[in-house]
Amino acid sequence: MWEAKLEPTVISYNAGISACEKGEQWQPALALLSAMWEAKLEPTVISYNAGISACEKGEQWQRALALLSEMWEVKLEPNVISYNAGISACEKGGQWQPALELLSEMLEAKLEPDIISYSAGISACEKGGQWQPALALLSEMWEAKLEPDVIIYSAGISACEKGEQWQPALALLSEMREANLEPNSATTPRSPHVGTAGSGSGLSRCTGNWGRLRWSPTASATPP
Repeated sequence: MWEAKLEPTVISYNAGISACEKGEQWQPALALLSAMWEAKLEPTVISYNAGISACEKGEQWQRALALLSEMWEVKLEPNVISYNAGISACEKGGQWQPALELLSEMLEAKLEPDIISYSAGISACEKGGQWQPALALLSEMWEAKLEPDVIIYSAGISACEKGEQWQPALALLSEMREANLEPNSATTPRSPHVGTAGSGSGLSRCTGNWGRLRWSPTASATPP
């Protein structure tokens, strides 16, 4: 373009950054974002979203969060796509606290988290061994009329397993069956207590103040 004396436009740069994102090349993507400013072109939400997603794919969670922060500084409001990429970057980096902070920030910005938002947040909690926040997010999903899938339940059950919380894990398995979701090998908690779980309480009783789950407090935790 430059040899032909044609100057790249915002659309040109956006296409380039998106190409880098698809190719999982976060460094060239960030270089193009910087080049836009040098060319006196203002990046758009699309520009930043592609850059954040490139960082997410490159497992650069800190850079992803820096771009989100920069969006606010240049008077651009991140959208659900922006936040989802940031939360996913935190999840890949095993950073559950920043992931939860981004979810809270979404709500403060009057944005509604979607399945992707919650799935990444729950997975981040699972990787961090944080079973209580994971169950709280599952609760929020139901309150938001979003239905968790097998992958999300698996992450929740895995978080309970890591926290040695067999009762909530079994309650989640029962809840999956109520939702007509078929548990698989990934959703089966490996606990020495599983065979003697007849006196378990419901999920909401196990999670304390972390969430108001739809699981009935009188239901048995023992799978059929």
